Amino acid sequence: MSSSRRCSRTACGRSAVNTLTYVYADQTAVLGPLATYAEPHAYDLCDVHSERLSAPRGWEVLRLAPDPAAQGPTEDDLLALADAVREAARPLPPQRPAPAQETGREVTRRGHLRVLSND
Repeated sequence: MSSSRRCSRTACGRSAVNTLTYVYADQTAVLGPLATYAEPHAYDLCDVHSERLSAPRGWEVLRLAPDPAAQGPTEDDLLALADAVREAARPLPPQRPAPAQETGREVTRRGHLRVLSND
């Protein structure tokens, strides 16, 4: 199965390049760049069907062009990646002793908690 998404129009096998969503409260159809993931209330359209899109009478069509500067990773993306690398490089916290190595004996349990006595 192909990883690229297909156009939502019936009998169209072309790859989707745009995503169409409706804002019913504003009577607006918004056509923008292909969404990161498919959503049930959005329609992925190929370039042909994106160009021929029309909306119901009285509705407005907003066509959002992709930002050329946003094609690569942003500064926020790079900072998030650096933070993740730093977090992965931190030393692990000291290990808790195993239950057999604990001093004291178990008196009772309350759910997942244990009550120990130091007798």
